[in-house]
Amino acid sequence: MCDNQDIVISNIRSVKISSPDYKGWDPEKAIEDYMLRIKDHEIHYEEVDETNWPHIKIINVGEKIMINKIYGYLQTRIIFFLMNIHNKYRTIYFARSGQSLIEHSYKADSDLSEVGWEYSEKLKDFVFQRREKQLAERKKLGITVDENKKLTIWTSTRRRSHHTAWPFQKLGYRVVEKNQMCEINPGVWDGLSPELARERYPDEWARFLRDPYAHRAPRAESYHDLCVRLEPIIVELEHEQDDLLIITHASVIRCLLAYLIGLPSSEVPAVEIARGDLIQVTPTSYGVHSEAFHFWSGPEGHPTEYENYAESTMGRSDIPTIEEQEETRSVKSVDEAKTFPEAIAIQRVADTGDTVFTVPITGP
Repeated sequence: MCDNQDIVISNIRSVKISSPDYKGWDPEKAIEDYMLRIKDHEIHYEEVDETNWPHIKIINVGEKIMINKIYGYLQTRIIFFLMNIHNKYRTIYFARSGQSLIEHSYKADSDLSEVGWEYSEKLKDFVFQRREKQLAERKKLGITVDENKKLTIWTSTRRRSHHTAWPFQKLGYRVVEKNQMCEINPGVWDGLSPELARERYPDEWARFLRDPYAHRAPRAESYHDLCVRLEPIIVELEHEQDDLLIITHASVIRCLLAYLIGLPSSEVPAVEIARGDLIQVTPTSYGVHSEAFHFWSGPEGHPTEYENYAESTMGRSDIPTIEEQEETRSVKSVDEAKTFPEAIAIQRVADTGDTVFTVPITGP
């Protein structure tokens, strides 16, 4: 329930007039019409009586939460989640970390290369451009905007990740390192080429091809393991009210982006995350709007290198669709696995175990 008129008006301006009902309407007329709707419905409102049954009452969008007779693990987890969500407008940006001096080892935690430092500056400039443009677009639509909205940056604890955020930190922006956002562990496949991984671990390779999301190589993490590790980050993501820039590794971005845009777990490894792209996600009450902007292709003579071969997703026209993946999902042996589209069999090497297919980065 909500009895705070300031919240009601703010909610109408930032949420309701963007609903399908008011598509193409003048913003002020849409607000006026919605206020009339509320008045027409108020005469039919019935207050829910106090009850002894288990229930949760949320007042004024989280200002106050009343809980009655809630027991058990799942119920308390739901309450914890509800205590962190909100409907305030914010934008979440995702970007890969810059190129490091040592690109092909999970164990190495090297600093950014010269190309990586250049990338970090380009990223800073482009993020500022996008924020200014987005602010102008919302003003044009008559939507209430906060011109002083803060930008917070999250990174992993790996050097290439938090050093990519240094240009923002130098300007006084808050940069937070989060250990849970470190890349997926490739285990015994660390540093191996696809050929070597298949040659040395043929059975593991075949199992990996059958289920890239759930398969875990020896001493490694699966994408499922990574998603479980990221659960606290997801809750913090829901709680954050400022604009947020997440600079981390492709495997981590895949999991977080899949959560935000509602992809099934089987498609988590399929999301394409290229270095040089800024992914902009705007949660709304009627879906999630997401866009990808390419802002950097690397300096001349220096191709856009990646943290490892598994994360190199640019320029691959042979990557199959999810439908093509499903058609060949039932492979049983190493020999049969050879018929599985090679492009989805990107090896788990260096600092991730990422498998890459192409899926659209779009919201509902």
